[in-house]
Amino acid sequence: MNKEFFKKRIRLKDFDYIGRYRYFVTICTNKTVGQCFSIANKEVIDELIEMLKFTAKQFDFTVWVYCFMPDHLHLLVEGNSDTSNFKKFISMFKQKSGFYYNKIFGKKLWQINYYEHVLRREEVTEKVARYILENPVRKGLVEDFRKYPFSGSFVFDINSLQT
Repeated sequence: MNKEFFKKRIRLKDFDYIGRYRYFVTICTNKTVGQCFSIANKEVIDELIEMLKFTAKQFDFTVWVYCFMPDHLHLLVEGNSDTSNFKKFISMFKQKSGFYYNKIFGKKLWQINYYEHVLRREEVTEKVARYILENPVRKGLVEDFRKYPFSGSFVFDINSLQT
């Protein structure tokens, strides 16, 4: 039997991922990379953040929040136009950032796939953003999400959020 037959479908079957939708995204690092996002790699993460900012602009997406955890990345993004293509946006970000990481470390950065949740209208953006920003607190990395150096927003000042 063909192994492809047994692969789990990750993307929604009848959804084109184009338009003004909000997405909660998780992109895991490659298993061989392990705990790659750390204080020791601040310059690398800063560069990845710049790539994210550029790619979001290129594909007309708003990055509500991002959070680089030790072995994965969380994003809350939203398409700004009827032609915003989520799959192309994520694919290009992973390609650019993966190429950059491989050039420096000689390792593949990301797993092949990623997970997304298309937010429903009733799901409040700020609540999901807060959930993402609290991830380092839940994992015991910091006591206050505002102290975590690898999360932020391109839209608002996370330091102004109430604890």
